[in-house]
Amino acid sequence: MEYKWLVLLLIVSGTALMLLVLHGTPLGDLIHQRIPDRPRRRLFVATASFFLTFAGVRGVVYCITHSIPPFHFVTMEGRHVHHLVFGILILLGVGYSWLAEIGVGAGPSSLLASRLLSILYGVGAALTLDEFALWLNLRDVYWSPQGRESIDAVILFGALLAGGAWGAPLLSSKSDKTSGKS
Repeated sequence: MEYKWLVLLLIVSGTALMLLVLHGTPLGDLIHQRIPDRPRRRLFVATASFFLTFAGVRGVVYCITHSIPPFHFVTMEGRHVHHLVFGILILLGVGYSWLAEIGVGAGPSSLLASRLLSILYGVGAALTLDEFALWLNLRDVYWSPQGRESIDAVILFGALLAGGAWGAPLLSSKSDKTSGKS
């Protein structure tokens, strides 16, 4: 098995597992009940997949750099393909899907598509931002001190996602009107 397919298999299986948990267990119903606002629910799912993917990617890269099988760098024609490439492709697919208004309706299939696209958005963002230092320095600085720029980018974007999922009601003027406070 070529190792580029292992990366794809990990992304697909991780996404399928999260989707199964959200759509096939009581946890999905609980999240649906506790977070009735659909955009906040999508932000919550994207946040969870973002942080889980980031942790998983860091673990896989650690295994690769310490020669722990079965993980190896993905290469095509002798060129190392960084995981940000997969992240960018996923983000392009999710963006196109949302432009085409996939997963924005009210039916059960739309709920499934909405959850899937939210998971993939978190996965794509994590894969891409985990190599943010590569964008900035135009060379691989993953484990060097300059690689800290990727960690900073992940923390900042993760905070933005989490703030959107959990912090929006705190800042909403709607909640001020319903509570009687101004």
